[in-house]
Amino acid sequence: MKGFNLITLVCGLLVITAFAQDKQPESKALELPRIQVVPITDTVNDRQYDLFIKLPEGYSDTTRHPVIYYTDAVWHVEMLSGAAEYIMEDVILVGISWQTDLDEALMQEVGPQVSRYRDYSMKESSNQEHQAKYQFGQADKHLAFIRNDVIPYMENNYRTNPENRTYFGYSMGGEFGIYILLSQPDTFNNYILGSPSLRGDDIPDLAALNAKATNNLNANVFISYGSQEERLGALAEQLISLLRSRTDQSLNLNPVVIEGSHQTAFPLTAVRSVTWLSDLAKD
Repeated sequence: MKGFNLITLVCGLLVITAFAQDKQPESKALELPRIQVVPITDTVNDRQYDLFIKLPEGYSDTTRHPVIYYTDAVWHVEMLSGAAEYIMEDVILVGISWQTDLDEALMQEVGPQVSRYRDYSMKESSNQEHQAKYQFGQADKHLAFIRNDVIPYMENNYRTNPENRTYFGYSMGGEFGIYILLSQPDTFNNYILGSPSLRGDDIPDLAALNAKATNNLNANVFISYGSQEERLGALAEQLISLLRSRTDQSLNLNPVVIEGSHQTAFPLTAVRSVTWLSDLAKD
């Protein structure tokens, strides 16, 4: 009899548990406030991307707002959104995604970020297999997309200040930012280049770009790297020396060493660089 009662009790508990589970509220994804995801086409190369556009809470149709354009949008949207919310309340944030219409098998194998290897790098790989797979060295095409499609879209549809455009890039995004600065510096007024993922053979290429950039750069540049990044830190210092050698009075260079590794230095890089940018606006 006791055995029968125990079985009845267990069955009853299972029924109650199943009923309770059926009554659990359905979960849903959290959407960050005020962020619009807008599809955009690279009109020259017929590639699809998304823009993550966040307008400030005080967005006004009568005020021209500064804009921060940043790469690796999915990775950086939360950190930059939080920093700007408290430090630069009037700024528009524009995250540029990775290509969204790449081959599905390649994205499954490598990850949705696979196009960054092509878009943010300055030159082709000497490894033929890697080059065929990743198509390195198309920074010039990605820059053309930003200049010809992304920036005009923002300036035609939002109250932006064309005289106050900032680029934010980290790691390979920082490498891409250096390419923009030395090849077409007028794309942005301010450059935030966090832990740029340089290699030793990049320095001669950057020196050649630097030599071609005969005009004044007219830019404010924040360059940082992590205190534990020995190799990247040494290369970043070579880059800083290269820029200083220009003796360009229009170049405002702000090098910073951030505590941490390549990965852990990112949050402080975001906060300190946005603070630097905010201070520039006050000068």
